[in-house]
Amino acid sequence: MSALDVVVIGAGQAGLSAAYHLVKAGLRPHEDFVVLDANPGPGGAWRHRWPSLTFGTAHGIHDLPGLPLGTPDPAEPASSVVTRYYGEYEARFSLPVIRPARVFSVVSESDADDAALLVHTDAGTFSTRYLINATGTWDKPFWPWYPGRSEFRGRQLHTRDFWSASEFAGQHVVVVGGGTSAVQFLLQLNQAGATTTWVTRREPVFEPRSFDSEWGRDVERRVRERTGAGLPPESVVSVTGLPLTPQYQRGIDQGILVSAGPMTSLTPDGVLLATGEEVHADAVLWATGFRASIDHLGPLQLRERGGGIRTEGVRVDADPRVFLVGYGSSASTLGATRAGRTVARDVVRTLKAAGHRELVH
Repeated sequence: MSALDVVVIGAGQAGLSAAYHLVKAGLRPHEDFVVLDANPGPGGAWRHRWPSLTFGTAHGIHDLPGLPLGTPDPAEPASSVVTRYYGEYEARFSLPVIRPARVFSVVSESDADDAALLVHTDAGTFSTRYLINATGTWDKPFWPWYPGRSEFRGRQLHTRDFWSASEFAGQHVVVVGGGTSAVQFLLQLNQAGATTTWVTRREPVFEPRSFDSEWGRDVERRVRERTGAGLPPESVVSVTGLPLTPQYQRGIDQGILVSAGPMTSLTPDGVLLATGEEVHADAVLWATGFRASIDHLGPLQLRERGGGIRTEGVRVDADPRVFLVGYGSSASTLGATRAGRTVARDVVRTLKAAGHRELVH
């Protein structure tokens, strides 16, 4: 098994951006690097999003380098738009995506600092000098623990399980979580004929400001402070707040986007709020976010005592063979695109410094 220069795990925004810039830097697809993707087709996590999440309502779909997205129909499902766009992108630049290839673990071939990394997948094992991990968060939904959760007799589902608000017509749904997905679910459920209760740990903060590039840089700086200290990234909304759009303002005025506060437990027939009120629920929708999907990196022992992975930019402090994109400050699609350029530059520089100049054309 000959060693590749680079293996990229994940063909979402971050992984495709990294692959594009590796090709631009001179690495040969399939000979010097490959991209491993667990999905059966292009689109990354977007291919799994619910149909009612249209391009016009989705947040954070940005251009990949070298191929503008254009202006899709805002009424088209975002999953269709992104799947088509990513597929065209992979073909246009002949990116070496191997799929489906689900990664189980990454281990070091030996204790030597420059030992190859072995990437074990259901499509075989790949040996590589350097690893770019771009697995995002979709495969790691976060289900917070509450007393009584196993006794609740209604339906429980997570953001990643949601498909259509019409399934809940005539029902009362408790939506848990303070992020953008929760807000969108509340509005869709109301429109579909369901009633709702919004449960949040803290009072939602709607920001009447422009979510511009200056705001984006401030958000990334705040996230980097945590990952640079070896702490896990916080939820997106804890850093960004919620945009006070005209649609959201109408939802507030109508009483739909008004939090009932935190809950303390679930009961067989609903939830118990911190106020002592018990709310009947036919379903509980956990819009409680995701965590970084990095369990396959466990054998490399990259986590710090704080529970996160300390990074300097996109490089992992504990193992200079490993780079993380789509993690921390690069978790947004805009940040992931920039991180792809950064990681390709850093990997090529490292290859040259390690004496592999002949492998970079």
